[in-house]
Amino acid sequence: MADVINHPSLWRAQLPVPDAHSHKYSRGCALVFGGLMTGAGRLAARAAQRVGAGLVQVGVPAEVMPIYAHSLMSCIIRTEPDEVLLSDERVNAYLIGPGLVPAEETRQRVRAVLATDRPTVLDAGALSSFAGQPDDLLTMVHAQTVLTPHAGEYERLFGERPLPEVATTAVIVLKGAVTRIASPAGQIVNESAPADLASGGTGDVLAGLITGLLAQGMSPFQAAAAGVWLQTEAARRVGAGLIAEDLEGQIPAIMSELRKLTP
Repeated sequence: MADVINHPSLWRAQLPVPDAHSHKYSRGCALVFGGLMTGAGRLAARAAQRVGAGLVQVGVPAEVMPIYAHSLMSCIIRTEPDEVLLSDERVNAYLIGPGLVPAEETRQRVRAVLATDRPTVLDAGALSSFAGQPDDLLTMVHAQTVLTPHAGEYERLFGERPLPEVATTAVIVLKGAVTRIASPAGQIVNESAPADLASGGTGDVLAGLITGLLAQGMSPFQAAAAGVWLQTEAARRVGAGLIAEDLEGQIPAIMSELRKLTP
C-alpha cells in the first residue's frame, strides 16, 4: 500500500480559527517546561504562540527567569514548583523536553506531566531520559501524547523496534528527511522537508508548533501532521541560510493562507 502523503487536505478543516468571541484562554493555554539551556524552550514557546495558542506559560528555574522574561515578553514566565504548575486547570497542553538534560529528575517530571492525562508533547531531554527503558515510558504515555524523536533519539530509546510496534497508544513523529507521523490508526509521511532544516533548534520549533495546536483543541495526530507540514513550508520559504529563529516569522502568513482555503 502506498504511503499517505502529508497535505493540508488531511487536517485543514480542523485548524483552529478564532472568532469575535475568542479570548486568550478560549484560544488555548500551553505550558512549556524550560530548562537551563534557555534557547530551546524559548524557540518552542514562540512557535506555540505563532501557531495561535492564546496564552503560553513557561515554567523555568528561578536562576534563568530573567533570560526567559527578557525575550518572551508576551508569555507568562513561572518559577513555581511543578506541582503548582500542574495544578493550573487553565492549561490545555504541555511541552516537556527542550532544554532539559536526561536525568532522573527529568524522568520524574515526565511522569508527573503524563499523570495529568492532558495533551502532552515529549521531546529531546524528556525522551533521552528514558534511553534503554522504553517500556517504562510506553506504560505511561496515553492517547493525548505526542513523541517527537529524531532518528538517533528513536534508536537510543526503542532500539530496532519498528515504528508501528511503538505507536500503539501515543502519536510518534519520527523526524528526518522523510518524517513519519504514526498513530495507532496508521501513519502518514512528510517527504518534502528541505535539507536546510538540518539545523540546531528546528526540532524545538516543531515541538512548539504541535503543542500550540494541541492547546487549541486539535487531535494529537492532526496537530502532529499540521505542525510538521507548517515547519516544512516555513523552511521552504526561508531557503538557504536558515536558522531555527527564522521559522516562526513565516508561520503567520502560512496560517493566513490556509484559512482562505476551502476545507
